[in-house]
This record gives sequence, structure tokens and C-alpha cells, in this order.
Amino acid sequence: MDKLIERIKEYLNKLDNKELIRNLFILLIIGIILIILADVFIQGNSDDISNSYSENEYKNSLIGEKDYALILEEKLEDILSQLKGVGSVKVMITLEDTVEKVPAFNTTTNNETTNEIDSQGGTREIVREDMTIQVVTNTEGSVIVLKEIKPTVKGVIVIAEGAEDLEVKEKLYEAVKTVLGIPGNKVEIYASK
Repeated sequence: MDKLIERIKEYLNKLDNKELIRNLFILLIIGIILIILADVFIQGNSDDISNSYSENEYKNSLIGEKDYALILEEKLEDILSQLKGVGSVKVMITLEDTVEKVPAFNTTTNNETTNEIDSQGGTREIVREDMTIQVVTNTEGSVIVLKEIKPTVKGVIVIAEGAEDLEVKEKLYEAVKTVLGIPGNKVEIYASK
């Protein structure tokens, strides 16, 4: 180690100031280029990871919405087919918007009041407020969701055997309105072939 330090000292003593400055400048430029390249590669990898995560999250949310509509349809088909005079039933539900997830937030508020007296005896009060909001995550790094707001029903179509009978059609109509809590103008009942 001592020999290395001595060699460096010898080399520096042989160089004049212009040559030393030029070499240091070249080293500085090479260092900056290496830092930029490393940042580009690291950022490229993190973008790939975040893009795949957001794509997966998007697909999961779509699956969740599809599942929600399918679950409603299956439950309605099952319950409506139990009504007197009704045969097989097919239900289609369209949703207004997407599932809304409300994440947990950690909010920190700092209030600071300062009173200043100037040289002429006047006073001035300065109030400073800082608020920090952070999304709360679990140990795996995924966001903690406080609640999910299910989408509203945009419309329902029911195709059922036996809906030719006006009494059966009215039962189906009232059942769908009641179960989904929607107005009648969003429900259509048709007889099947």
C-alpha cells in the first residue's frame, strides 16, 4: 500500500499543473458519463417493474369488476329462476364505472408560530403550516385499502322463460329493482324463445 501511494506521489510530481488538471477533468467527465449510464439502466429496470406492476394491478381491477358483475348476474339468475312461473333465466348487468378503492393515508400536520419584534417596537406574527400525506403500505409494499366502493348498476336485461305472462314479467321486474336498488327505467324484461 505504501508503494502505491509513493508511485502516485511520484506520478503527480512529474506532471505539470495543466496536465494534472486535464487528467482530472477527463476523469470527472468519465465519472459523470458512468453515473448517467447507471441511472438510465437502473431507471429502465424500475420502469419495467412499475409498468408490469401497474399492468397487473389494472388487470386485477378489471377482473374484480368483471367478477362483481358476474357474481350479481349469477345470483340474480339463480333467485329469479326460483319465482313461480319462471323457467330458465339469463341476466346481463352493465356497470356505471369502476370499483373505487380508498387507500389508508398517514397525515402529519406541523404548525409553527413565530413572533418577531422589529427595532421600532412593531410586532409581527408568522404562522407556518406543513402537511405531509403518505399512503400506508403493508410489509409486502402493497397499499392498504380501507374500503372498496362498488360500481353502480347502469342497466339490467333479463331474458326469462315465462315472461310472456304479464304477472310473471311484473314479478321479475320488481325483484330486479328491489335486489339491485335501482329505478325501473334501468330494467328491461324480455321473454325467451
